Amino acid sequence: MKQDNTKKKDKVSQPSKGMSRREFLGTTAAGLTSFLILPSWKVDGIRIAPSDRVVLGFIGLGRQGCSDFHSFSSCPGVQVAACCDVDSIKRERFRRITAKWQKEKGMNCRCDEYEFYEDMLERKDIDVIEIATPDHWHALCAIDSLEAGKDVYIQKPLAYTITEGLAVQTAVRANGRILQMGSQQRSSAEFQQAIKIVREGGIGHIEKIYVRVGDPPKPLDLPEMPVPAHLNFNQWLGPLNDPKIHYHPDLCPPVSLDPPQDEKLWGAWRWYQETGNGFPADWGAHMYDIAQAAIGMDGLGPVEFIPQGYNGTRYATMKYANGIVMTEQPYREDKPNAQGIQFIGTKGWLKVARGYIECSDKSLLEKKEEKIGAGQYEVSAPHMQNFIDAVRAHKDPIAPVEYGTSTNTLCCLFNIARELGRPVKWNPSLLSFEGDREAAAHRLYWYEYRRPYKLKYVDKRFNIG
Repeated sequence: MKQDNTKKKDKVSQPSKGMSRREFLGTTAAGLTSFLILPSWKVDGIRIAPSDRVVLGFIGLGRQGCSDFHSFSSCPGVQVAACCDVDSIKRERFRRITAKWQKEKGMNCRCDEYEFYEDMLERKDIDVIEIATPDHWHALCAIDSLEAGKDVYIQKPLAYTITEGLAVQTAVRANGRILQMGSQQRSSAEFQQAIKIVREGGIGHIEKIYVRVGDPPKPLDLPEMPVPAHLNFNQWLGPLNDPKIHYHPDLCPPVSLDPPQDEKLWGAWRWYQETGNGFPADWGAHMYDIAQAAIGMDGLGPVEFIPQGYNGTRYATMKYANGIVMTEQPYREDKPNAQGIQFIGTKGWLKVARGYIECSDKSLLEKKEEKIGAGQYEVSAPHMQNFIDAVRAHKDPIAPVEYGTSTNTLCCLFNIARELGRPVKWNPSLLSFEGDREAAAHRLYWYEYRRPYKLKYVDKRFNIG
């Protein structure tokens, strides 16, 4: 949202909730052909019908946004019309990357740049918004995009707080749109195989799950530095209202165009509790997501969270209503710091991570282990293709919003219990702390946005907003 309080989205022409994507495209066909899509074009020899083209706009153009572009660019029938970021240099870098791809594919070379995403949402020729901003912007960008009639691909975790995640879920269903979580492990062979074996009882009834994700966030300890002219840091802050947050290049890693120099690190905002949720959200959004899928807990979650160290608890522990206990601890002894999962059942065990899967029952699978390059899993064309297919068919993708909401809630509750230093109970059916006012007052459940930002679609049962 712009700080001048201009309500740009009031001007957006929104399709009715019952209107199909094909019908909506028909109302904007003139804009599509006249703006930048050629009347007919081929990708790798495949002719794409005008009704099947999917036009994207990107919000957030850092390392993840560029990786997502490379994934989407391999999907037939996809075009990129616009991009948005608070850093003007990153906008220009993205435009150049896009122009090179468009030229190679024989498309018109054009990708308009925006500093404020609300201006981009006014575009009637954009079908899909891809969101790769810092977590504290996820909910606002997603909800405004959904209200503008756009389908959404959003990076994990779904949101920064529990209430934000629930609000996005409500907005998806209220506006009849499609949303895919950036939970690309859902589209990876080893994780799909692991989910199938566990669900089919291959290792018996699951009793324990070991999930290694990594360290929680720490207090912000970066020194304040001058804000560069090419960065709108006030806009980067958005709804965050903590006065301790100040600019440091680690939070917004700089890039260079001449000479070309990409980010030297991922945005460090994720490692600080004032701006992120640490590894419990960064990797937990992936690994806990797979664990919940395998045991049939998509859309639900644990009912009790016990932090590490409480009454001698060695590992942070999460308990499910069905008796399954999940702990944050090494999943394999030979690689104690590697992220991954081990399912322990009454008939054996199964271990899975990126590029690796192994089972105690060798008849169920052959052990697989490969070296995974840095950033290899950040480019996930199959996951993007699943989303594009879902947009065309107007049906839920492999990682719909409810899955992202429940995993986001789990990750936030993990950190709430840790910061409170005691167990926290949660009812995933009622979405309630059941009378625990201290937990309900925690910033990761809900926090007061900086003016003039406001979260929509908040359930009034929670007496928030």
